[in-house]
Amino acid sequence: MLSDIQIAQKATMKRITEVASRLGIADDYLEPYGHYKAKISLDYVDSLKGKPDGKLVLVTAISPTPAGEGKTTTTVGLGDALNRIGKKTVICLREPSLGPVFGVKGGAAGGGYAQIVPMEDINLHFTGDFSAIALANNLLAAMIDNHINHGNALDIDPRRITWKRVVDMNDRALRDIVVGIGGTANGFVRQDGFDIVVASEVMAIFCLATSVKDLKKRLGDIVVGYTRDQKAVHARDLNAHGAMTVLLKEALKPNLVQTLENNPAFVHGGPFANIAHGCNSVIATQSALKLGEYVVTEAGFGADLGAEKFIDIKCRKTGLKPSACVLVATIRALKYHGGKDVKELNGEDLVALEKGLVNLERHVSNVTNNYGLPCVVSINRFTFDTDAEINLVTDRMKALGVNVVLAEHWAKGGAGAEALAHEVVRLSEQPSGMTYVYEDSDSLLEKMKKVATKIYGAADVSASAKVKQQLKTWEEAGYGSYPICVAKTQSSFSADATLRGAPSGHIVNVREVKLAAGAQFIVMICGDIMTMPGLPKVPSAEKIDVDDRGNVVGLF
Repeated sequence: MLSDIQIAQKATMKRITEVASRLGIADDYLEPYGHYKAKISLDYVDSLKGKPDGKLVLVTAISPTPAGEGKTTTTVGLGDALNRIGKKTVICLREPSLGPVFGVKGGAAGGGYAQIVPMEDINLHFTGDFSAIALANNLLAAMIDNHINHGNALDIDPRRITWKRVVDMNDRALRDIVVGIGGTANGFVRQDGFDIVVASEVMAIFCLATSVKDLKKRLGDIVVGYTRDQKAVHARDLNAHGAMTVLLKEALKPNLVQTLENNPAFVHGGPFANIAHGCNSVIATQSALKLGEYVVTEAGFGADLGAEKFIDIKCRKTGLKPSACVLVATIRALKYHGGKDVKELNGEDLVALEKGLVNLERHVSNVTNNYGLPCVVSINRFTFDTDAEINLVTDRMKALGVNVVLAEHWAKGGAGAEALAHEVVRLSEQPSGMTYVYEDSDSLLEKMKKVATKIYGAADVSASAKVKQQLKTWEEAGYGSYPICVAKTQSSFSADATLRGAPSGHIVNVREVKLAAGAQFIVMICGDIMTMPGLPKVPSAEKIDVDDRGNVVGLF
């Protein structure tokens, strides 16, 4: 059996100019990065305004497990399948972070015969967007310390600086550090730390900005810390936002690539959904909707994380409305949620499957009842899935009014997802009314409580007096209407990664809150989630190499 990278390296790619021409994009509006990837000019993006939108399809999943679900693979396979049945379709995905590429999770280019290519480029440096985001973030960090070193005219309190540096790698040793040591020439000694790039507010701003002008304003609105009398200090107070915009203006142009079946795909932006809002850029999604009859996009991790933020942050801020939702699951993953050990998932076990189905049922209920979207369950089929297991899932979903479709795009490409494509078209042609989980007028803590009780099945939320006071202070400062962005484990509906299935009645503790004034949301950090991940005992980096001819090997 060929690995993902071997399949990708055997692909017959078309020149990116040919892929773009299928969407009506002339060569003059393309900025190629080699033969097979390109950026699209913002002038062309602006010219699309006023054109009608296609239908937006959101792909999400059950709570992730070590068994794997295949959400990105489904997004790619469904896009290829929709094109196969005659629907002009564009795929919108996030860019992979090097942290999980060299860590444990892997890339974000799909798998098997449902991939976007050139896979190695996409999973590694790609067009340099992440580097630009890191540089913009770290320029601001440098300007903060430089300002303090040269007299501190703004009276910034070094103890109340909230802006961290970032690097696009899992490096736990950088979570908490001390900077400025070595004498007066190196500035003032203070405690600092690093986040991973995808957790940076600059990444969120990048993905939510609708133009260079909007990008610059949002960057200027970033709160970097507080003065000694506790007044907010913004990036614009340091005159940093102009230079930050300069670093990001080229990156803001959407990236165009192709699937193995030569269909167009936008890959742009990449916030994680467990520590950020988990959606690709607004610019890419809005552009794709002007160019295709259908746009298939994904939101990170499960429907309790990425999909909730897609609805309550991205859609709320832009007016986007999905026409249908695909909820991805595997029989193996459902048995894992039923308590089965990951090494024992290939054999039939109806008892474990029935126990684990509660996870899928809650996600379906959230999508249909709390988000108000028509839904189909897509089962990524494995050869060892039995008819009895498939029938059990189908019957349980039928009781919820949702159809189950078996998909084999991993092995067969778009041809293996045609049934799913037809069901998506059927759902998209039905009336739907998307709903938000909370209202803008709710207090920040009430928004958190509604997400926890409605989506996570919790009984309540808890927070220290310090956290509650901070939220109240932000509300008084005018930030109370912002949506919330919950940072928690992706592995459970709770904030405890060990609780599988669909735990209920738990308390979700908000241990820390962060203001993202430029991104225009409040981050609620729950449980022990880290904004700088660490590498596993045996990282994927140990297997990644290059052969004597310069070909990448061991990359999935």
